[in-house]
Parts: sequence; structure tokens; C-alpha cells
Amino acid sequence: MLHGKKIVVVMPAYHAEKTLEACHAAIPHDIVDEVLLVDDASGDATVAVAERLGIRTHRHPANRGYGGNQKTCYELALDAGADIVVMLHPDYQYEPRLITAMAAMVASDVYDVVIGSRILGNTAIAGGMPRYKYFSNRVLTALQNLLLGSKLSEFHTGYRAFSRRVLETLPLRGNSDDFVFDNQMLVQAVAFGHRIGEISCPTKYFADASEINFRRSVVYGFGVLWTGLVYRLWRWKLLRSRLFDTDPALRLGARTTAR
Repeated sequence: MLHGKKIVVVMPAYHAEKTLEACHAAIPHDIVDEVLLVDDASGDATVAVAERLGIRTHRHPANRGYGGNQKTCYELALDAGADIVVMLHPDYQYEPRLITAMAAMVASDVYDVVIGSRILGNTAIAGGMPRYKYFSNRVLTALQNLLLGSKLSEFHTGYRAFSRRVLETLPLRGNSDDFVFDNQMLVQAVAFGHRIGEISCPTKYFADASEINFRRSVVYGFGVLWTGLVYRLWRWKLLRSRLFDTDPALRLGARTTAR
């Protein structure tokens, strides 16, 4: 706990058997109250490794996609009474030791959302990020900052910390079940006025780390542009979208008891 707030780390997993143990060992368990892993119907031993490590594990019987996995992660974390939820990929691309700093920024009520940015600190290329991905990241982030009127260093990191209130109020059920879920969630946080902070985070690209292929990267890129455009049209009151709907049925928190 930090400042009396329960911290839960969620790990959306898919074929993570080779990296899970090392990633889990690097988590600061002195301040993390619980670790939850959701396996998206992996065809390897991810679940067996997680259970051996004593991680509370939930397995989807069929693959629901990266976004669908996160929805389950957050529902389980809210049901577990989390005050702060940190999403950490079990592929060990991101530095787990930063959980303490990220959670503290939320626990102190300075920010509602904190992202681990690979761009701050200029370590992305040195960490092995492919140059085409780095270039795409910078271009897409610049375009979204323009459309949203924000100043984030990147919209595409998979390392985030959220307050309970954020997860209970964003209409996450209206989001995609695919990779663009991450981007939609940050855009929603901007739209609903949540305070977003950033921390520099080194990243590691290596053979066993998960990575979407070029085709899916292109699909993701178009999804990002579409999300930014929908936001701008919604802000101008020219379009209605489930992404920014206040219907309680679209909130994960509708199934949990508020704290």
C-alpha cells in the first residue's frame, strides 16, 4: 500500500511463459498488494508459470484480443478492491521497478493517470525500438496532440497506472477489443478531464518480447487517427460516440461496489 491505498498490478498475458517469471520478480512486492494475470487463451505454459509463482490467474477460454483482455483485468482489479491499478505487460519490455513511482503519483492525488513514456529520456531507439515504430510513434502522437489539444510525449505506451475513479467512470465497455483500446483509453481520459502525468521509462526489445507485426501496426495507426478525429468531431458537437458516452452501462464500475 501507499498512503493507505491498495495497489493491484494487472498483467494482460498472451504467450508470456518465457518472460513472466523475471518480470514478476522485478515487481516491488513490498508496496504491491496483489498481482492479477489474465491469460488470453495462450497456447503455451503461461498459466502454469503464473500459478507456480502464486499469481492470481484468470484464463479466457477463447482469445478476446488485447483490449478485451484489459477489460477483464480492470474488472477483476476493481472487484478485488483496488484503489490504484497498474497495468504491466508480462513480456518484460517495461521496467517493473517504476511501479512504486507511478503508483505514488496517483496515491498522492497529484495525477489520476500516469504513463511510462518511452520517449521521455530519449531511450527508445537505444532500447531497440525499430526506427519505423519510433517514427510512427512520434508522428501519430503529434497528430493526436494537435487534435486533442494535449501535450503528451506519447500515446502508445502499454505501461499505465490508474486511480479507481478513472476505471469506474470511463466508458471502457465501448472501446475496441483490439490494440487500439490503449489509445482510446488515453483519449477518453483527456476527454473526461482526468489529470495525466508521465514518467520516463526505458524499454527493451528482444526476441521473447511481444510485438505486433507490420500489418497490425498499420491497422493500429489508422485506428489511432480515427480515434483522434472522432474526439475532435465529438468536441465540436458534430458527432456522438460510444467512446465518450456517459451511459453507466458502458462503465466497468457499474458491476462493482464503489469505494
